Amino acid sequence: MSSTLPVFSWGLGIEDTFIPQTRPGLRPLDEYELTAHYRLWREDFDNLGEVGAQHVRWGIPWYRVNPAPNVYDWSWIDEALDHLVNNVGCIPIIDLMHYGTPLWLDNAFINSSYPERVAEYAHTFAERYRDLVRYYTPLNEPMVNALYCGKLGQWPPHLVGDDGYVNVLMSVCRGVVLTEKALRAANADTVIVQVEAVEFHHSADNRLSDRVATEQAQIFLPFDLFTGRVDTEHLLWPFLQSHGIREADLHWYQEQAIDVDIFGVNYYPVSGGVWTLGKDEEATFTRGVTSEQLGDVLKMVWDRYQLPMMLTETAVVGHISERIRWMDESVAQVRQAMDLGIPVVGYTWWPLFDMIEWDYRFENAPLFRYSMPVGLWKNKFADSENLNMWEIAGDQWGSRYAGLDKLTRERTPLADHFHTYALGNS
Repeated sequence: MSSTLPVFSWGLGIEDTFIPQTRPGLRPLDEYELTAHYRLWREDFDNLGEVGAQHVRWGIPWYRVNPAPNVYDWSWIDEALDHLVNNVGCIPIIDLMHYGTPLWLDNAFINSSYPERVAEYAHTFAERYRDLVRYYTPLNEPMVNALYCGKLGQWPPHLVGDDGYVNVLMSVCRGVVLTEKALRAANADTVIVQVEAVEFHHSADNRLSDRVATEQAQIFLPFDLFTGRVDTEHLLWPFLQSHGIREADLHWYQEQAIDVDIFGVNYYPVSGGVWTLGKDEEATFTRGVTSEQLGDVLKMVWDRYQLPMMLTETAVVGHISERIRWMDESVAQVRQAMDLGIPVVGYTWWPLFDMIEWDYRFENAPLFRYSMPVGLWKNKFADSENLNMWEIAGDQWGSRYAGLDKLTRERTPLADHFHTYALGNS
Protein backbone atom coordinates (compact mmCIF):
# COMPACT_ATOMS: atom_id res chain seq x y z
CA MET A 1 0.00 0.00 0.00
CA SER A 2 1.03 3.62 -0.38
CA SER A 3 2.67 5.19 2.67
CA THR A 4 1.59 8.66 1.55
CA LEU A 5 -1.80 10.19 2.23
CA PRO A 6 -3.91 11.19 -0.78
CA VAL A 7 -4.33 14.86 -1.69
CA PHE A 8 -7.39 14.87 0.57
CA SER A 9 -7.79 12.09 3.13
CA TRP A 10 -10.86 10.86 5.00
CA GLY A 11 -10.07 9.46 8.40
CA LEU A 12 -11.16 8.48 11.87
CA GLY A 13 -9.62 8.51 15.33
CA ILE A 14 -9.62 6.15 18.28
CA GLU A 15 -9.79 7.88 21.66
CA ASP A 16 -6.43 7.28 23.32
CA THR A 17 -6.23 9.08 26.66
CA PHE A 18 -3.98 7.21 29.10
CA ILE A 19 -3.86 8.52 32.69
CA PRO A 20 -2.76 5.44 34.69
CA GLN A 21 -1.81 7.21 37.93
CA THR A 22 -4.27 6.82 40.79
CA ARG A 23 -4.88 8.47 44.13
CA PRO A 24 -7.85 8.41 46.53
CA GLY A 25 -10.96 9.34 44.56
CA LEU A 26 -9.24 9.07 41.18
CA ARG A 27 -9.55 5.97 39.00
CA PRO A 28 -7.07 5.11 36.23
CA LEU A 29 -8.23 6.24 32.80
CA ASP A 30 -6.99 4.04 29.96
CA GLU A 31 -9.43 4.45 27.07
CA TYR A 32 -8.16 1.36 25.23
CA GLU A 33 -8.79 -0.73 28.30
CA LEU A 34 -12.17 0.78 29.19
CA THR A 35 -13.46 0.39 25.62
CA ALA A 36 -11.91 -3.10 25.23
CA HIS A 37 -9.76 -1.93 22.31
CA TYR A 38 -6.89 -4.10 23.57
CA ARG A 39 -9.20 -7.07 22.88
CA LEU A 40 -11.24 -5.75 19.95
CA TRP A 41 -8.42 -4.03 18.06
CA ARG A 42 -8.59 -6.33 15.03
CA GLU A 43 -12.35 -5.80 14.66
CA ASP A 44 -11.88 -2.05 15.18
CA PHE A 45 -9.21 -1.84 12.49
CA ASP A 46 -11.29 -3.95 10.10
CA ASN A 47 -14.14 -1.50 10.66
CA LEU A 48 -11.85 1.30 9.48
CA GLY A 49 -11.43 -0.52 6.21
CA GLU A 50 -15.13 -1.28 6.00
CA VAL A 51 -16.04 2.42 5.92
CA GLY A 52 -13.17 3.44 3.64
CA ALA A 53 -11.03 5.36 6.13
CA GLN A 54 -7.77 6.35 4.47
CA HIS A 55 -6.08 7.38 7.70
CA VAL A 56 -6.54 6.79 11.41
CA ARG A 57 -5.22 8.78 14.32
CA TRP A 58 -4.10 6.05 16.71
CA GLY A 59 -2.16 6.46 19.93
CA ILE A 60 0.53 4.46 21.69
CA PRO A 61 0.02 3.74 25.42
CA TRP A 62 3.46 4.96 26.46
CA TYR A 63 3.02 3.72 30.03
CA ARG A 64 2.46 0.16 28.77
CA VAL A 65 5.07 -0.09 26.03
CA ASN A 66 7.72 1.51 28.28
CA PRO A 67 6.90 -0.01 31.72
CA ALA A 68 10.32 0.85 33.18
CA PRO A 69 13.22 3.10 32.16
CA ASN A 70 14.89 1.70 29.02
CA VAL A 71 12.52 -1.31 28.98
CA TYR A 72 10.10 -1.75 26.08
CA ASP A 73 7.34 -4.21 25.21
CA TRP A 74 6.22 -3.81 21.60
CA SER A 75 4.39 -7.16 21.31
CA TRP A 76 0.86 -5.79 20.95
CA ILE A 77 1.94 -2.81 18.84
CA ASP A 78 3.83 -5.11 16.45
CA GLU A 79 0.76 -7.22 15.73
CA ALA A 80 -1.70 -4.33 15.61
CA LEU A 81 0.31 -2.04 13.31
CA ASP A 82 1.14 -4.86 10.91
CA HIS A 83 -2.56 -5.67 10.52
CA LEU A 84 -3.59 -2.02 10.24
CA VAL A 85 -1.08 -1.16 7.53
CA ASN A 86 -0.57 -4.40 5.60
CA ASN A 87 -4.02 -5.97 5.82
CA VAL A 88 -6.47 -3.08 6.27
CA GLY A 89 -4.44 -0.64 4.17
CA CYS A 90 -5.10 2.35 6.42
CA ILE A 91 -2.35 4.91 7.02
CA PRO A 92 -1.70 5.59 10.73
CA ILE A 93 -1.05 9.05 12.10
CA ILE A 94 0.60 8.02 15.34
CA ASP A 95 -0.21 9.89 18.53
CA LEU A 96 3.00 9.27 20.44
CA MET A 97 1.64 11.30 23.34
CA HIS A 98 -2.07 11.99 23.62
CA TYR A 99 -2.39 12.43 27.37
CA GLY A 100 -0.51 10.68 30.17
CA THR A 101 3.03 9.63 31.16
CA PRO A 102 4.53 6.36 32.48
CA LEU A 103 4.03 5.41 36.11
CA TRP A 104 7.77 5.40 36.79
CA LEU A 105 8.21 9.03 35.68
CA ASP A 106 7.56 10.75 39.00
CA ASN A 107 5.93 14.19 38.76
CA ALA A 108 4.98 13.42 35.16
CA PHE A 109 5.58 16.40 32.85
CA ILE A 110 7.61 18.41 35.36
CA ASN A 111 10.11 15.60 35.92
CA SER A 112 13.41 17.16 34.90
CA SER A 113 14.10 14.30 32.47
CA TYR A 114 10.67 14.30 30.80
CA PRO A 115 11.74 15.97 27.51
CA GLU A 116 14.65 13.57 27.06
CA ARG A 117 12.58 10.53 28.11
CA VAL A 118 9.75 11.24 25.68
CA ALA A 119 12.23 11.88 22.86
CA GLU A 120 14.02 8.61 23.62
CA TYR A 121 10.72 6.73 23.47
CA ALA A 122 9.79 8.48 20.20
CA HIS A 123 13.13 7.64 18.59
CA THR A 124 12.88 4.00 19.65
CA PHE A 125 9.38 3.74 18.19
CA ALA A 126 10.27 5.48 14.92
CA GLU A 127 13.31 3.29 14.33
CA ARG A 128 11.33 0.12 14.94
CA TYR A 129 8.39 1.07 12.70
CA ARG A 130 10.08 3.13 10.01
CA ASP A 131 8.68 0.78 7.33
CA LEU A 132 5.10 1.15 8.61
CA VAL A 133 4.78 4.72 9.90
CA ARG A 134 5.60 8.15 8.45
CA TYR A 135 3.00 10.42 10.05
CA TYR A 136 3.36 11.49 13.67
CA THR A 137 1.78 13.77 16.23
CA PRO A 138 4.54 14.37 18.83
CA LEU A 139 2.04 15.57 21.47
CA ASN A 140 -1.71 15.94 21.09
CA GLU A 141 -3.18 19.27 22.24
CA PRO A 142 -0.29 20.80 24.25
CA MET A 143 -2.59 23.56 25.48
CA VAL A 144 -5.04 21.05 26.97
CA ASN A 145 -2.22 19.05 28.55
CA ALA A 146 -0.91 22.19 30.24
CA LEU A 147 -4.42 23.19 31.31
CA TYR A 148 -5.48 19.88 32.88
CA CYS A 149 -2.06 19.03 34.36
CA GLY A 150 -0.78 22.46 35.29
CA LYS A 151 -3.69 24.81 35.92
CA LEU A 152 -6.74 22.75 36.87
CA GLY A 153 -4.87 20.08 38.83
CA GLN A 154 -6.95 17.23 37.40
CA TRP A 155 -4.15 15.13 35.87
CA PRO A 156 -0.58 14.48 37.08
CA PRO A 157 1.36 16.35 38.33
CA HIS A 158 -1.83 18.05 39.65
CA LEU A 159 -0.52 21.62 39.67
CA VAL A 160 -2.93 24.54 39.90
CA GLY A 161 -2.93 28.16 38.79
CA ASP A 162 -1.07 30.09 36.12
CA ASP A 163 2.33 29.30 37.62
CA GLY A 164 1.63 25.59 37.32
CA TYR A 165 0.30 26.09 33.81
CA VAL A 166 3.48 27.78 32.62
CA ASN A 167 5.65 25.19 34.37
CA VAL A 168 3.93 22.30 32.58
CA LEU A 169 3.65 24.22 29.31
CA MET A 170 7.38 24.84 29.03
CA SER A 171 8.18 21.21 29.74
CA VAL A 172 5.70 19.73 27.26
CA CYS A 173 6.83 22.16 24.57
CA ARG A 174 10.47 21.27 25.15
CA GLY A 175 9.38 17.64 24.83
CA VAL A 176 7.73 18.39 21.48
CA VAL A 177 10.94 19.99 20.21
CA LEU A 178 13.13 17.04 21.21
CA THR A 179 10.55 14.54 19.95
CA GLU A 180 10.37 16.16 16.51
CA LYS A 181 14.14 16.06 16.19
CA ALA A 182 14.27 12.44 17.38
CA LEU A 183 11.63 11.39 14.85
CA ARG A 184 13.39 13.03 11.92
CA ALA A 185 16.71 11.53 13.01
CA ALA A 186 15.16 8.06 13.01
CA ASN A 187 13.24 8.49 9.75
CA ALA A 188 13.99 11.25 7.26
CA ASP A 189 10.57 10.69 5.65
CA THR A 190 8.72 11.71 8.82
CA VAL A 191 5.70 13.97 8.40
CA ILE A 192 4.75 15.98 11.50
CA VAL A 193 1.03 16.54 12.06
CA GLN A 194 0.98 18.74 15.15
CA VAL A 195 -2.47 18.92 16.69
CA GLU A 196 -4.09 21.57 18.88
CA ALA A 197 -7.54 22.12 20.36
CA VAL A 198 -8.23 25.34 18.49
CA GLU A 199 -10.79 27.56 20.18
CA PHE A 200 -12.58 30.49 18.56
CA HIS A 201 -13.00 33.48 20.90
CA HIS A 202 -15.06 36.44 19.75
CA SER A 203 -17.10 39.41 20.95
CA ALA A 204 -19.37 42.04 19.43
CA ASP A 205 -18.19 44.51 22.09
CA ASN A 206 -15.11 46.48 21.03
CA ARG A 207 -14.27 47.09 24.68
CA LEU A 208 -13.37 43.41 24.92
CA SER A 209 -11.06 43.29 21.91
CA ASP A 210 -7.91 43.11 24.05
CA ARG A 211 -9.39 40.33 26.19
CA VAL A 212 -10.41 38.34 23.13
CA ALA A 213 -6.97 38.78 21.57
CA THR A 214 -5.28 37.58 24.76
CA GLU A 215 -7.52 34.52 25.09
CA GLN A 216 -6.98 33.64 21.44
CA ALA A 217 -3.23 34.02 21.80
CA GLN A 218 -3.27 31.56 24.72
CA ILE A 219 -4.66 28.89 22.41
CA PHE A 220 -1.73 29.27 20.04
CA LEU A 221 0.99 29.83 22.65
CA PRO A 222 2.35 26.25 22.63
CA PHE A 223 2.61 26.19 18.83
CA ASP A 224 4.21 29.64 18.84
CA LEU A 225 6.76 28.45 21.40
CA PHE A 226 8.04 25.30 19.74
CA THR A 227 8.08 26.89 16.29
CA GLY A 228 10.22 29.77 17.59
CA ARG A 229 7.63 32.52 17.21
CA VAL A 230 7.69 33.84 20.79
CA ASP A 231 9.95 36.81 21.43
CA THR A 232 9.77 39.84 23.71
CA GLU A 233 7.25 41.45 21.32
CA HIS A 234 4.81 38.55 21.62
CA LEU A 235 1.47 39.45 23.19
CA LEU A 236 1.97 36.88 25.96
CA TRP A 237 5.59 37.65 26.80
CA PRO A 238 4.58 39.71 29.89
CA PHE A 239 2.47 36.75 31.07
CA LEU A 240 5.34 34.30 30.61
CA GLN A 241 7.84 36.67 32.20
CA SER A 242 5.63 37.12 35.25
CA HIS A 243 5.82 33.36 35.81
CA GLY A 244 9.57 33.04 35.70
CA ILE A 245 10.33 32.62 32.00
CA ARG A 246 13.54 34.35 30.89
CA GLU A 247 14.66 35.67 27.53
CA ALA A 248 17.19 32.85 27.48
CA ASP A 249 14.29 30.38 27.48
CA LEU A 250 12.80 32.08 24.44
CA HIS A 251 16.17 32.03 22.70
CA TRP A 252 16.35 28.25 23.17
CA TYR A 253 13.01 27.78 21.41
CA GLN A 254 14.01 30.18 18.64
CA GLU A 255 17.28 28.33 18.05
CA GLN A 256 15.66 24.89 18.24
CA ALA A 257 12.45 25.77 16.36
CA ILE A 258 10.81 22.77 14.74
CA ASP A 259 9.22 22.39 11.32
CA VAL A 260 5.58 21.32 11.30
CA ASP A 261 4.29 19.85 8.04
CA ILE A 262 0.55 19.86 8.80
CA PHE A 263 -1.36 21.84 11.43
CA GLY A 264 -4.01 19.61 12.99
CA VAL A 265 -7.20 21.43 14.03
CA ASN A 266 -9.40 19.82 16.69
CA TYR A 267 -12.85 21.44 16.75
CA TYR A 268 -16.01 20.64 18.72
CA PRO A 269 -19.19 22.49 19.77
CA VAL A 270 -17.31 23.52 22.94
CA SER A 271 -14.27 24.89 21.09
CA GLY A 272 -14.56 28.53 22.11
CA GLY A 273 -17.35 30.99 22.69
CA VAL A 274 -18.42 34.60 23.04
CA TRP A 275 -17.27 37.31 25.47
CA THR A 276 -19.73 39.89 26.81
CA LEU A 277 -19.75 42.64 29.43
CA GLY A 278 -22.31 42.35 32.19
CA LYS A 279 -24.01 45.16 34.10
CA ASP A 280 -21.11 45.21 36.54
CA GLU A 281 -18.66 45.60 33.63
CA GLU A 282 -17.27 42.11 34.33
CA ALA A 283 -16.20 40.14 31.28
CA THR A 284 -18.26 36.98 30.95
CA PHE A 285 -17.45 34.01 28.73
CA THR A 286 -20.23 31.80 27.34
CA ARG A 287 -18.85 28.58 25.89
CA GLY A 288 -20.26 27.22 22.64
CA VAL A 289 -19.53 27.52 18.93
CA THR A 290 -21.34 26.53 15.75
CA SER A 291 -20.32 24.29 12.89
CA GLU A 292 -20.26 27.40 10.68
CA GLN A 293 -17.55 28.96 12.87
CA LEU A 294 -15.25 26.10 11.89
CA GLY A 295 -14.75 28.09 8.70
CA ASP A 296 -13.58 31.06 10.78
CA VAL A 297 -11.15 28.81 12.62
CA LEU A 298 -9.63 27.36 9.46
CA LYS A 299 -9.15 30.85 8.02
CA MET A 300 -7.67 32.08 11.31
CA VAL A 301 -5.11 29.27 11.42
CA TRP A 302 -4.22 29.74 7.75
CA ASP A 303 -3.77 33.49 8.14
CA ARG A 304 -1.57 32.98 11.19
CA TYR A 305 0.69 30.12 10.06
CA GLN A 306 0.31 29.59 6.29
CA LEU A 307 0.56 25.82 6.77
CA PRO A 308 -1.46 22.98 5.26
CA MET A 309 -4.18 21.92 7.68
CA MET A 310 -6.11 18.81 8.56
CA LEU A 311 -9.29 18.68 10.60
CA THR A 312 -7.89 16.12 13.04
CA GLU A 313 -10.87 15.84 15.40
CA THR A 314 -14.49 16.81 15.19
CA ALA A 315 -17.80 15.40 16.45
CA VAL A 316 -20.86 16.18 18.49
CA VAL A 317 -22.25 14.13 21.36
CA GLY A 318 -25.86 13.19 20.76
CA HIS A 319 -28.43 11.29 18.75
CA ILE A 320 -27.40 9.85 15.38
CA SER A 321 -29.35 12.59 13.60
CA GLU A 322 -27.35 15.26 15.44
CA ARG A 323 -24.07 13.56 14.56
CA ILE A 324 -25.03 13.24 10.90
CA ARG A 325 -25.97 16.93 10.81
CA TRP A 326 -22.66 17.96 12.42
CA MET A 327 -20.72 15.78 9.97
CA ASP A 328 -22.52 17.32 7.00
CA GLU A 329 -22.08 20.86 8.27
CA SER A 330 -18.40 20.44 9.20
CA VAL A 331 -17.62 18.81 5.84
CA ALA A 332 -19.32 21.76 4.14
CA GLN A 333 -17.11 24.20 6.06
CA VAL A 334 -13.97 22.30 5.06
CA ARG A 335 -15.04 22.38 1.42
CA GLN A 336 -15.81 26.10 1.58
CA ALA A 337 -12.36 26.75 3.04
CA MET A 338 -10.76 24.77 0.24
CA ASP A 339 -12.76 26.75 -2.32
CA LEU A 340 -11.18 29.89 -0.83
CA GLY A 341 -7.73 28.44 -1.47
CA ILE A 342 -7.04 27.30 2.10
CA PRO A 343 -5.07 24.03 1.91
CA VAL A 344 -7.10 21.61 4.04
CA VAL A 345 -5.73 18.12 3.36
CA GLY A 346 -7.99 15.89 5.44
CA TYR A 347 -11.07 15.34 7.58
CA THR A 348 -11.14 13.21 10.74
CA TRP A 349 -14.23 12.20 12.70
CA TRP A 350 -13.38 11.46 16.33
CA PRO A 351 -13.84 8.73 17.33
CA LEU A 352 -14.48 5.47 15.45
CA PHE A 353 -16.44 4.05 18.40
CA ASP A 354 -17.94 5.65 21.49
CA MET A 355 -15.39 6.84 24.04
CA ILE A 356 -15.50 6.90 27.82
CA GLU A 357 -16.14 10.34 29.28
CA TRP A 358 -13.18 11.65 31.29
CA ASP A 359 -15.45 12.17 34.33
CA TYR A 360 -15.12 8.41 34.86
CA ARG A 361 -11.76 9.13 36.50
CA PHE A 362 -13.24 11.44 39.14
CA GLU A 363 -16.45 9.58 39.98
CA ASN A 364 -17.48 6.05 40.98
CA ALA A 365 -20.54 5.11 38.90
CA PRO A 366 -20.50 1.98 36.70
CA LEU A 367 -18.51 2.29 33.50
CA PHE A 368 -21.42 2.09 31.07
CA ARG A 369 -22.80 5.38 32.40
CA TYR A 370 -19.77 7.21 30.97
CA SER A 371 -20.00 5.88 27.40
CA MET A 372 -20.45 8.93 25.15
CA PRO A 373 -22.67 8.58 22.05
CA VAL A 374 -20.27 10.07 19.56
CA GLY A 375 -18.80 7.31 17.37
CA LEU A 376 -19.65 5.41 14.21
CA TRP A 377 -19.95 2.31 16.37
CA LYS A 378 -21.69 2.05 19.73
CA ASN A 379 -20.28 0.24 22.76
CA LYS A 380 -22.68 -2.42 24.00
CA PHE A 381 -22.24 -3.40 27.64
CA ALA A 382 -23.68 -6.79 28.58
CA ASP A 383 -25.18 -6.93 32.09
CA SER A 384 -24.31 -3.25 32.35
CA GLU A 385 -26.05 -2.59 35.65
CA ASN A 386 -23.54 -4.89 37.36
CA LEU A 387 -20.47 -3.67 35.52
CA ASN A 388 -18.76 -1.84 38.37
CA MET A 389 -15.19 -2.43 37.19
CA TRP A 390 -13.33 -4.19 39.93
CA GLU A 391 -9.72 -5.14 39.40
CA ILE A 392 -8.73 -8.70 38.52
CA ALA A 393 -5.41 -10.23 37.59
CA GLY A 394 -4.49 -9.69 33.96
CA ASP A 395 -1.49 -9.86 31.68
CA GLN A 396 0.32 -6.83 30.29
CA TRP A 397 -2.02 -6.44 27.32
CA GLY A 398 -5.22 -7.82 28.83
CA SER A 399 -7.95 -6.06 30.77
CA ARG A 400 -7.44 -5.63 34.48
CA TYR A 401 -11.18 -5.42 35.04
CA ALA A 402 -14.03 -7.88 35.26
CA GLY A 403 -16.93 -7.55 32.84
CA LEU A 404 -15.21 -6.02 29.82
CA ASP A 405 -14.88 -9.41 28.15
CA LYS A 406 -18.54 -9.06 27.14
CA LEU A 407 -18.35 -5.57 25.65
CA THR A 408 -19.19 -5.54 21.92
CA ARG A 409 -19.50 -2.96 19.13
CA GLU A 410 -22.73 -2.11 17.32
CA ARG A 411 -22.62 -0.35 13.96
CA THR A 412 -24.71 2.84 13.64
CA PRO A 413 -26.07 4.64 10.55
CA LEU A 414 -23.27 7.19 11.00
CA ALA A 415 -20.86 4.57 9.65
CA ASP A 416 -22.73 4.44 6.35
CA HIS A 417 -22.86 8.23 6.23
CA PHE A 418 -19.09 8.51 6.69
CA HIS A 419 -18.55 5.76 4.10
CA THR A 420 -20.46 7.79 1.52
CA TYR A 421 -18.07 10.71 2.01
CA ALA A 422 -14.99 8.46 1.94
CA LEU A 423 -16.15 6.96 -1.37
CA GLY A 424 -16.53 10.45 -2.82
CA ASN A 425 -20.25 10.04 -3.39
CA SER A 426 -21.36 13.05 -1.37
